[in-house]
Amino acid sequence: MKYPIILDGATGTQLQKRGFDGSTCAEKWILDNPEVLEEIQDSYIKAGSDIIYAPTFGGNCIKLAEYDLEDDFKAINRGLVELSKKISGGRALVAGDMAPTGHFLEPIGDMQFEHFVDAYIQQAKQLEKAGVDLFVVETSMTLPEVRAAILGIKEVSDKPIFVTFSCSENGKTLTGTDVVAALAVVQEMGVVAFGLNCSKGPEDMLSQIKRLHKVAKIPLIAKPNAGLPRVENGQTVYDCTPEEFVSYTEEFAKYGVRIFGGCCGSDFAHIEALKKKLSDIDFDILEDNNSDLVLCATETTAFEIGDDIQIDEPYACDEDLGDNIDEAEDSDSPVIAVRFTDEDELENFEEVQYMMTKPLYAVCDDAKLLEKVLRLYQGRALCSGNIPEEELKPLVKKYGVIVK
Repeated sequence: MKYPIILDGATGTQLQKRGFDGSTCAEKWILDNPEVLEEIQDSYIKAGSDIIYAPTFGGNCIKLAEYDLEDDFKAINRGLVELSKKISGGRALVAGDMAPTGHFLEPIGDMQFEHFVDAYIQQAKQLEKAGVDLFVVETSMTLPEVRAAILGIKEVSDKPIFVTFSCSENGKTLTGTDVVAALAVVQEMGVVAFGLNCSKGPEDMLSQIKRLHKVAKIPLIAKPNAGLPRVENGQTVYDCTPEEFVSYTEEFAKYGVRIFGGCCGSDFAHIEALKKKLSDIDFDILEDNNSDLVLCATETTAFEIGDDIQIDEPYACDEDLGDNIDEAEDSDSPVIAVRFTDEDELENFEEVQYMMTKPLYAVCDDAKLLEKVLRLYQGRALCSGNIPEEELKPLVKKYGVIVK
């Protein structure tokens, strides 16, 4: 890809300006009112967008079930992509937009990891068949869903994947995941760009982009809101003008952002101003992101790993694992070592792995069993064992596991 790339601006707030009141399924409403999307996306392309998002944000079958539309997910996803491709007419690439299901992983929530994976496989399959040029997993708040979406997409397509999280001023999502930890995990799973969308506005987003830049190996994405919303005379208003919105663009570029766009409250003027601002920046003289840090991560926190690492005797993955994790948290080792020998043990691990505030060090001699462990572990793990290199390589590529 040639950078910089300009994404589109807000879709949801533009729909609201044109009659969508949020009481029905947005994806179905758009299909019933295609002229509205045509006006929005055509305007973004004319303003300078290189990529527009097909409005499939809530198109996974879990989310559509809230409107009793899960049986229509094929027609909805394909129809929306086909509509965006028709509007684009080749003037811009069309991304398949994938977003949270609204559910959480057990035991905090009611979903098993493979349920997430299955839902995203189903959606990605329809987006791929409809001909998207790339995939975007956006407004992410939980690492399990993002990992599931990436694995699901890669089951059906080898097209590029962008991932963006939404976080607060402290760099954490509503569920406590630090966006640096999220980057540490997903950039090793083969996504081509990572960044932030939504949040407050460009000024608040910049502080987190600076943190991400220190560990990023891939291009960063900045798609901020046009400020915080407020209600004025019964209408939602965003105060960040196009001029203010793009005043942070040079700083974004300095800290590794190569893909730019707008989220809630942004409109065509914001994208037009962004295109003009970017034309004045010489990206050829800017350094690409190429961090050489080795990071592992739990679901919430990233950790730098050196060449030498102290490892305690591995715990057995049995019914005492939960108690042993509590003990391991107080040890001097920066990781929690667990030996996996049998698939029947994995239920114990699945039930307690969320308790781990230190990264997992998996000791395993069987590649198939190790893969099952890596699917369940919602972070970036380390591993060792008597597994041939040719069997480990696919796991490193797919899950980003660090071999020690």
